[in-house]
Formats: sequence, structure tokens, C-alpha cells
Amino acid sequence: MEIQTLAPKITIDSREVAKMLDKRHADLMRDIRGYKNDLDQNANLRSDDFFVESVYRAGTGKEYSCYLLTKAGCEFVANKMTGKKGNIFTAEYIQKFNEMESSMEPAHIKLPQTPMEALKLMFQAQDETDKKMQKVETRVEELEDNQVIPQGDYGYIGRRISQRVTEVGHGFGELTSKQRGELFRDINNGVKRIAGVGSRSQLRTKHYQRVVDFINDWEPSTATKTILRQIKEG
Repeated sequence: MEIQTLAPKITIDSREVAKMLDKRHADLMRDIRGYKNDLDQNANLRSDDFFVESVYRAGTGKEYSCYLLTKAGCEFVANKMTGKKGNIFTAEYIQKFNEMESSMEPAHIKLPQTPMEALKLMFQAQDETDKKMQKVETRVEELEDNQVIPQGDYGYIGRRISQRVTEVGHGFGELTSKQRGELFRDINNGVKRIAGVGSRSQLRTKHYQRVVDFINDWEPSTATKTILRQIKEG
């Protein structure tokens, strides 16, 4: 089971919750999206207090979406269930959270007996704090990089693609709609390839600058240029 901590919250990966529920992860993800949408309609509620968007890597290295459920999130899901399955899930998630919370309780600390021991303890605490901060910073960077690209940046990419197609198209004279379609196909395929995504809607924040640089430098492939000439001649 993947239990993680973000801020002060203890969370459980939605894949683990799906196993506990004997439910397809895709179906649970669909349900959670609906729950988040409902919660976000109320200004007094924060859906992230229940369900936190995250990603995980498959064995191939490809990233997939998932959610991290807080204790409140698990309770939310449990309240949607009835009967024996709901009772078992409630017992399981409560037990898991209690175990995790217990493991996070501070152990008995032996007080330093000498100035040297006190100094050693201080350096040890500082070192542990630095390591924890590095992990938190790394995790925050990963979450920021894997967020869905903001609407404004996504719109700019679309506009810049159109502009670049027009700029390049001037070199081929007056373009037909079919020729423009070939140019758009070429540049869009390039964007998807350099970002490693199946469609532009899958672009993430970490892809933005790489994609913009590609668009600015883009030139159609030799194959596309040949097709453009054939269309013009034909």
C-alpha cells in the first residue's frame, strides 16, 4: 500500500483504495472526479481536503493520473457505500490510518547529559530536517511539473502553432486548405513526439517551454514538403 504524507495530511493512494473496494481503479477515479466537482461548487469546501490529484509511473515509465485520499476522503467514499462491503472498507481504512498515525508518534528521546551530546543531537536534528525539506521540495516540484498545463499557456501554444504554420506557409505561396492541414498535422505530431504525449490535451506544465521552443524552431519535414508540392502540382 502506498501511504504518503502531503503537508500534515496522511493519504492513501487511490489504487490501494480501489483494491480495498474490489473496484476498477478507472471507475473509482471517475467517481472521485464527480465528488471533487460537487465539492468545488461550494465556496466553503476544498476538494483537496478530501482528494488530492497526483500521478504515478508505470513500469514502462509512463505517467498516469491517480488521487491521494485523506482520512476525510476515505470517509466520504465509505459514506457512499452500504452493507457489508461498506462496513469492511470503513474498518480497513480506519485501521490503516490509525497504524500510520501511531508510527508517526515521536519516540522517547533521551535527554543529552553533556554539552557535547547536546551539540551532537542538535546537528543530527538539523541534518534530518534538511533531508526532509529536500524530499518535500522534490515532491512539490514533481507535483507542479505534472499539473495540467494552465489554460492560458495551453491557449498560447495553440495560437503560436497557427502563427508558425502561417509563417512557414508563406514560403510555399498561397496555401490550399489541404496544404495547411498537412502543415498542422506535421507540427502537431512534432509537439506530441517531443512531449511524449498522445494528444495536446495531455500536455503538462513541465512540457511548456520545450514545446514553445520546438514550435519557434519548427520546419516541416521533407516528406511534408514533398506532399505540399504534389498537392500544388496536382
